[in-house]
Amino acid sequence: MVPNNLRYAETHEWASVEGDVCTVGISKFAVEQLTDVVFVELAKLGKPFAAQAAFGQIESVKSVNDLYCPVAGEIVAKNDAVEKDPTLVSADPYGKGWMVKIKMASPADYDKLLTPEQYEKQIASQGH
Repeated sequence: MVPNNLRYAETHEWASVEGDVCTVGISKFAVEQLTDVVFVELAKLGKPFAAQAAFGQIESVKSVNDLYCPVAGEIVAKNDAVEKDPTLVSADPYGKGWMVKIKMASPADYDKLLTPEQYEKQIASQGH
């Protein structure tokens, strides 16, 4: 359930890195907790964020939640498709449901994120 090639934030965002750019989305566990995603709003391009700052919101039939940056940096791309069709997040959270790409201010931020094993322990303790 938890892809081994990603890192994870305690707030359930996943991160993958290519060079100095980090792609961010939310985990399948988060999607399952939200149930039906009905709305996604993402920050504008070029906006800088600190690690753990909110870069958008995701709304489901159950709740509205902030989306948090797992790393500090500037948003260099956002997935307009998930804003137009929020069901992409539920259907493919690790693929077509990605949220933003962040040019990292400090690649060390990525190394501080949870490993897949650590994240699996976290979600197991949350009663999944």
